[in-house]
Amino acid sequence: MNYKRPKADVVVVGLGWAGSLIAEELTRAGLNVVAIEQGPWHDTHTNYTPTLSADELRYGRRREMLRPPSKETVTYRNNSSQTARPIRDWSYWVQGYNVGGAGTHWAVNSWRFTPADFTMATRVKERYPNEKLADGLIVQDWGVTYDDLEVHYDRFEKIAGISGEAGVINGKKTGKGNPFEGSRTNEYPTPPLVRSRWNDIFHKTTTEMGYHPFPIPAGTIGAPYKNPLGIELAPCTYCGFCGFYGCGNFSKSSPNICVLPALMDRRNMTLLTECTVTKIEKSKDGKTATGVTFIDSNGDTGFQPADIVCVTAFQLDNVRLLLLSELGKPYDHARQEGVVGRGYNFQTMNYAWLYFEDEALNPFISTGALATRIDNFNGDNFDHTGLGFLGGAGIQSLSDQATPLSMTDRLPEGTKKWGSEWKHAFKHSYQNYAKIQGQGTSYSHVDAYLSLDPTYKDEYGLPLIRQTFDYNENDRRMARYIHERVKEICAKTGAKSWKTKAYPDSHNSPYTPYDSGHTIGGAAMGLDPNTSVVNRYQQHWDAHNVFVMGASSYPNNAGYNPTETLAALTLWTAHHIINDYIKNPGSLVR
Repeated sequence: MNYKRPKADVVVVGLGWAGSLIAEELTRAGLNVVAIEQGPWHDTHTNYTPTLSADELRYGRRREMLRPPSKETVTYRNNSSQTARPIRDWSYWVQGYNVGGAGTHWAVNSWRFTPADFTMATRVKERYPNEKLADGLIVQDWGVTYDDLEVHYDRFEKIAGISGEAGVINGKKTGKGNPFEGSRTNEYPTPPLVRSRWNDIFHKTTTEMGYHPFPIPAGTIGAPYKNPLGIELAPCTYCGFCGFYGCGNFSKSSPNICVLPALMDRRNMTLLTECTVTKIEKSKDGKTATGVTFIDSNGDTGFQPADIVCVTAFQLDNVRLLLLSELGKPYDHARQEGVVGRGYNFQTMNYAWLYFEDEALNPFISTGALATRIDNFNGDNFDHTGLGFLGGAGIQSLSDQATPLSMTDRLPEGTKKWGSEWKHAFKHSYQNYAKIQGQGTSYSHVDAYLSLDPTYKDEYGLPLIRQTFDYNENDRRMARYIHERVKEICAKTGAKSWKTKAYPDSHNSPYTPYDSGHTIGGAAMGLDPNTSVVNRYQQHWDAHNVFVMGASSYPNNAGYNPTETLAALTLWTAHHIINDYIKNPGSLVR
C-alpha cells in the first residue's frame, strides 16, 4: 500500500547525534519536524539498565547494538580492479540500529579538530610551498573554519556534559590541557576523568621525554551536571562497559539521554521508527526536493512531504541515499569526475601492546575514553619540512579495554593460546597489559571512493554501497613516522615486552581487529561545486532545500574521533537554516 503523510516543515532522515541535534534546534525555533529512523525506539531505563548493559557476550562480542549485516551491509574492495564482496562480520563497522544511532554505543572520545584541519590546502601553500605531496592525494579546505565553529563546539560540549581540561582559553595557554588545541571561550562543563594507573605511567614517561600529556576530553560525565536542556546527568562510575554498550547510569553522553528526553516532549516533533528512507524525491525541475519516500515496518511505502530535507544518517548511508536519489553527480573514478562518493577517507592507526611484570593496572576500572595523550605529533603541530607527508597522530595510553573476553588474546608473544600455560599467562597479563594507540589523520585520494555496487542489493532490491579503499602513500609515510615515536615511548615505560604495529604497513581490511570505525567523507563540503557535494553550510549545491550532515561532509579526517566536529557542524547548519534560510530560501552562498 502506498500512502502520503501530512506535509512537514522539515523531514530529518536518521536520528543519531546529527539528527537529534538538528531536530532539537529546529523544533525549538518553532518548525514542525518529522524524523524518520530505520531502527527501533529504546528506553534507557529499560533497554540499558546496569543489570542488562554489562553483558559482554551480547554486546561486546555479538554486538547486538549494531545494525545486523543480514539487514544491510556494504561491499568492500581495496582497488577498482577487484570485485567487491559483502562484509559479513562487523570488525570495525559501527552503524547503530536504534533511535540514537551510533551515538548510543560510541566510545565517547569527544574532540575538537584543530584550526589547521579545516584549512590544510591553504596551510600547505603557506607553510610547505616546495613540498611534493603523494601522487593522487586530495587536499582541500572545508570552506568553514575553526573560528566559525567554536561557539557550536562550546554549545555541544554543554549539551553533552563533556569532561576535560582546557589547554587554551581566549588565546592563552592554561598549562593544564592540550597546548595545541584551538582557542576556546570556556572550560569544559565537567572536570576530567581520574587517571588510571596506566595513564599515570604514560603521563610520567612522556613528561620526562619533554612532551605535553593531558587527559583526553570525554563524553563520560566528570561530575553531577545539568545540561542546557534541563536534563540531569550523573558522574561516570568507570564500569568498563562503554564502547558498544548503552549506559543506564545517565553517565555517558548520547542523544538518548542528552537530547531526546527534551525533544520528544515537543508537540511539533514527530518520530517514525523502523522506517527506511529509500529516496529523496525531487521537484519537476530537479532544483529542490519535495520530501522522502520510505518503507515502513509493514512493508508499505510512504511519502513524507517537507519544505526542507535534512539527511543525518550514518556517513555511508548519507552517501548511499544521495546516490540512490540521483542527487549530485556520482564520482567517476576512471575520469576522476563527479563528486558524490569522492573524497572518501578513514583513520590511520598505530598500536603498541605492552606487558609489565608486577604492576596492578586494574583494567576493570575504565571507560571508553579514559586516556592520557600527547598531541606533539598530531596534525600540523610539528614541522613537516622534508618529511614527505602531511598529518600525524595523537599518541595516547588507552584504558578502555576491561572486559575479560576481549582480553583473552592479550598475551606476550610466544605464549600458548590454550591449557594451563595460557591460564597462568592470562591471569598475569590481565593486571599487566597496557595499550598505546596512535590515532592518525587520513587524507582523501583519487583511488578511494564510494559507489553503488552493481551486483549486491538489500532486502528492498536496492544496490548496496560499495567501498573502494586502501591506504595511500601519505598514510604509509606518516604511519611509519608515528610508529617510531610509539616505539620510543614503549622503551621508556618500564614494560618488560611490547609489540607494535603500523596498520598501513598492510592492506586495509574491514576484518582487522582494533582498527578504527571512523569511516569518513563521500559527500564532502567545500567552496567549489566541482570538488564538493555540499557548500560550507552543508547545503546541497544542486538542491538548496537539502542539507546533508554527518562525517560524510569531511574532506579529510583529523587525528581525532569525528563525533564532536559532526555535532558542531550540525549546530552551525541549524543556525544558518533558522537565521538565514527560512527568511530567504535559496542558496546560502550568494
